[in-house]
Amino acid sequence: MQGSERRAISVSVNGSRHDREVEVRLTLADFLRHAVELTGTHVGCEHGVCGACTVLVDGLAVRSCLMLAVQADGREVATIEGLAPGEDALHPLQQAFKDHHGLQCGFCTPGILATLVEYLAENPEPSEAELKVALSGNICRCTGYRDIIAAALDAAARLREARA
Repeated sequence: MQGSERRAISVSVNGSRHDREVEVRLTLADFLRHAVELTGTHVGCEHGVCGACTVLVDGLAVRSCLMLAVQADGREVATIEGLAPGEDALHPLQQAFKDHHGLQCGFCTPGILATLVEYLAENPEPSEAELKVALSGNICRCTGYRDIIAAALDAAARLREARA
């Protein structure tokens, strides 16, 4: 194969604009990890099954291993690195995960948090059963999910309180 086709893209990642020329076959996950050097987005299965690579694109949770970087041109991408409101504060989801020990190795956590950011924005008062369904596309091999669900319920309450 001679040279791969390349395209210029402009993607806003966590509020910062990134203009790059990329191969058209480059995944969004690899763009974030290698071109933008944000390694919080993890790549697990590379088939969209495990959910580790989940990020927010225009506020919607997407599998960045299945999306091409050129598809993100002109869009807003949010990763785990942009979730906290500042250097000295955690997002309510991050704080709840910390308080409830909702993570162990942390590999799946960025994808789970991205999934929950979208889900809780749309469903501010979820039940435990609804959260289990919402997280069914995120595989965690360490926690058993009990603490993740507890953290998500607590975060939902914190987010409702913050909105009030």
